[in-house]
Amino acid sequence: MSEINKENNVQEQENPWVSLGKDLLSVIAVLIAFMVLSKLAFGLWTPMVAVESGSMEPHMMIGDIIFIKSIDRVDITTNAEGKNTGYKSFEDYGNVILYRPYGEEGVTPIIHRAMYRVEAGEPMWRDGPIAPYSGYITKGDNVVTNMHFDQEGQISYEMPVKDEWIIGIAQYRIPYLGYIRLFFS
Repeated sequence: MSEINKENNVQEQENPWVSLGKDLLSVIAVLIAFMVLSKLAFGLWTPMVAVESGSMEPHMMIGDIIFIKSIDRVDITTNAEGKNTGYKSFEDYGNVILYRPYGEEGVTPIIHRAMYRVEAGEPMWRDGPIAPYSGYITKGDNVVTNMHFDQEGQISYEMPVKDEWIIGIAQYRIPYLGYIRLFFS
């Protein structure tokens, strides 16, 4: 009788490869579900970026994860417009945008505030060069490291940010979680 009980109580050991396969499928299913929900909520398959520099301090810190909403789903409010309407995001007037410098694929996107929009033929700033086309003048919020517009320096020299270069608008911030992503970069 004791041998019968032993047989009934002994569970069969699952093959470790089968167990690993089930775990991997579970992780893949969760990732796919997250991507689908992200696409529905934010309009992007991967709506998160990790902040890599201090150019947006004190409103975004290195290592923060920022959720981005697709440009197809929102209208940009510039810093100048925000001052007139009272609209703020990330503790200052106007939207913070994520854009590809010079529209190049495969480069790290820039996350800076849209300061104002210029039209083709207008000066990009007081006594500045003429805008070759319509677009946004952008700048980081850090008053120490970003004293000038992106278009005055190396990021987008004398080139306003074209609408098609913009990926989206920053919506939410989760502190520190981006260090995980930065660690693997």
